[in-house]
Amino acid sequence: MTEPPILERVRRRLAAGTAQPTPHTVAAALRAEQHVAGSDTVLALVDQLRSETRGAGVLDPLLATPGVTDVLVNGADEVYLDRGRGLERSSVRFADEESVRRLAQRLAAQAGRRLDDASPWVDARLADGTRLHAVLAPLARPGTLVSLRVPARRSFSLDELRVVGALTDETAGVLRRIIAARAAFVVTGGTGSGKTTLLAALLAEVDPGERIVVVEDATELRPDHPHVVGLEARPANVEGAGLVTVRDLVRQALRMRPDRLVVGEVRGAEVVDLLAALNTGHEGGCGTLHANSTGDVPARFEALGVAAGLPRDAVHSQLASSLDLVVHVGRGRDGTRRVEQVAVLQRTPDGIVTCVPALTAGASGVEKGPGEARLRAVLG
Repeated sequence: MTEPPILERVRRRLAAGTAQPTPHTVAAALRAEQHVAGSDTVLALVDQLRSETRGAGVLDPLLATPGVTDVLVNGADEVYLDRGRGLERSSVRFADEESVRRLAQRLAAQAGRRLDDASPWVDARLADGTRLHAVLAPLARPGTLVSLRVPARRSFSLDELRVVGALTDETAGVLRRIIAARAAFVVTGGTGSGKTTLLAALLAEVDPGERIVVVEDATELRPDHPHVVGLEARPANVEGAGLVTVRDLVRQALRMRPDRLVVGEVRGAEVVDLLAALNTGHEGGCGTLHANSTGDVPARFEALGVAAGLPRDAVHSQLASSLDLVVHVGRGRDGTRRVEQVAVLQRTPDGIVTCVPALTAGASGVEKGPGEARLRAVLG
């Protein structure tokens, strides 16, 4: 049987004696293992062992990289980051699968969650706001998978998004008018398309005298606005108690005198309460929704509403009378996130809601669609 590497043997000795990794304790462990090492080796081992007990260990430099949004670990040998230009493979490597597993379990413990063979996945938020998702091997392959979503370190204004190419002058102007008109809307797009970034920029345009109440599964929205309060959902603890859902919080938010009710991401039964709220005088409500195009939005709402117990015709009826617009963002092959389309909702004679393009941003500029007249009516 092959002897474990010296790092693992030192780690076991320190763990057995509950000693912290210091030059003295590491040197003593090396002597006990009858391993001769110089001071440079001792200090390197101390740094390695300390990195395993603090922060995200070897991932900390990636998480601190300017502009990083995601760090993804696919087993011991594949670590990727995304800093706005698509996924890039990094030079970071783990010593072995056990090292990835230890990191995932330690991060889960920091969030007060359990991660082991009996509970092999976790979805939690760390103290600094980073979103953690992990699945242990052998359920995951090629090894334990760790996904870290880094919260935005700052909010962007619409002007800044225009400068980087996410908006044109025309679309920026339309978005400002949407906020001023207190239209109800959702920002749609795929994962990592910039929905939350755009929504935060839009909320920064809300009149400073208005109160914004944000409900989220995990805190991500940080709009630059003087009056923002937030409610964050909570998973059940290891005993299965203490669950607080987004739907629970939407109901509470309605009692908090919101001028703007915001649901960070509509993806569950909260769609029922949100549509009901927007139908009862809560103007200017908004949120984000995963969808590949504006045309997919009614079907997404239908699926969520029916799953929550609403009949199909009731979903479309509420949708038609509560939501005004859809703002769709996409991510080009060059990694640039941009507003691709603004669409209006229209009800067909059989009662089904469809999305009709009003403005579409393309390589040749902004083109008007069949819903442009309806958009002008909404914007006043």
